[in-house]
Amino acid sequence: MNDLPSLLAALRPQLLRYARLQLRNEAWAEDAVSETLLVAIEKPDAFAGRAQPKTWLIGILKHKLVDQLRRHARECSLTREDESQDEAFEDLLFKGDGHYREAPQDWGDPEGTLNQQQFIAVLDACVEKLPNQLGRVFLMREWLELDTEEICKELQITSTNLWVMLHRARLRLRECLQLNWFGAAARAG
Repeated sequence: MNDLPSLLAALRPQLLRYARLQLRNEAWAEDAVSETLLVAIEKPDAFAGRAQPKTWLIGILKHKLVDQLRRHARECSLTREDESQDEAFEDLLFKGDGHYREAPQDWGDPEGTLNQQQFIAVLDACVEKLPNQLGRVFLMREWLELDTEEICKELQITSTNLWVMLHRARLRLRECLQLNWFGAAARAG
């Protein structure tokens, strides 16, 4: 990499956006990106050229995000209030027999939708609205692609608790996307 400082400066805003989405904390995101850039500056030879520089940096950043989550893992906890809100939310979505009160709308082409920048903005906003602990486990599992064992170890929760939290997060995201994207598209069309 001939012009590493210019490349890092150009990619920094994208890395910072990614870190903000994952961590939901400006200071933590800044720290993770700074640590990522420092690794790139200190070890430029680690870039083997098998991937794009951005891909290489995001790989480093993912590890730095996990480090940040480890450092701050004890700062968030699921409260009884969060659990009661989740139960009330599920009561709104499901009948007593476990079936949906209202069937989900057809989401059309999820792959095509994912490629739309506007959809990404709505998805980001929906993830931001999740309670902290639900958002954290969802991001760790789906965006950082950590496995169950690693997430459970980091957050000191059982795998059963993790799956319940992921289920609740997905339900909330589905409802948010239904209201703010797919429902809006149906009303407009």
